[in-house]
Amino acid sequence: MTNWARANKGFLLFLMLFGIFRTAVADWNPIPSASMHPNLLEGDVVFVNRLAYNVKVPLTDIVLGKTGEPQRGDIVTFSSPQGGTRLIKRIIALPGDRVEMRDEHLIINGQPADYAMLGSGSETIASAGKLASVQLRESIGAGQHRIQLLPEVRAKRDFAAITIPPEQFMMLGDNRDNSQDSRYIGLVPRALLIGRAERILASADIEGNWLPRTERFGMSLYGQH
Repeated sequence: MTNWARANKGFLLFLMLFGIFRTAVADWNPIPSASMHPNLLEGDVVFVNRLAYNVKVPLTDIVLGKTGEPQRGDIVTFSSPQGGTRLIKRIIALPGDRVEMRDEHLIINGQPADYAMLGSGSETIASAGKLASVQLRESIGAGQHRIQLLPEVRAKRDFAAITIPPEQFMMLGDNRDNSQDSRYIGLVPRALLIGRAERILASADIEGNWLPRTERFGMSLYGQH
């Protein structure tokens, strides 16, 4: 074993440096679920900038320094405060924000979000079959993005007003009625943020024929309304 390691030390060094790069600088994240429909699809692989917010000790959540401030509307990867599973959601409320939801409509700092109808369709959920879906444009201040509602699904469509504490963030999935987000797992501390998802690197139809969806390759996650 020692002789093998000596003979392959260059390759082993490459693997070590590559591992450090993925855990400290940049990463890619496969999308395994429907929680970010219609903006992210199962089979998308997104590029994640791990230096967008924090510099961390590789393989840990120990923050060495801050590199930027998370913004409302950012799509981020983070470790769930319940169990540590890696999740990807959108930041909806920042520290100091007062946020509530009434019948699926957000109100942030006293200002209701605006909603515009984009279209309707259907989505298949394993436990319920094909269900009607509604896509909307949600505008919060100067930011806007698409969301999806599933009216036939039982979901948390209301929550009382809460003021977000320092160094914590509220995350919601864009597929509002099919997402395990801050309504269920609680607010997310800054130390658990992994990075900012920037764009789709590659995509394949893993729910169908597994063919590449080349039209999604390189697509930015922002500015798609």
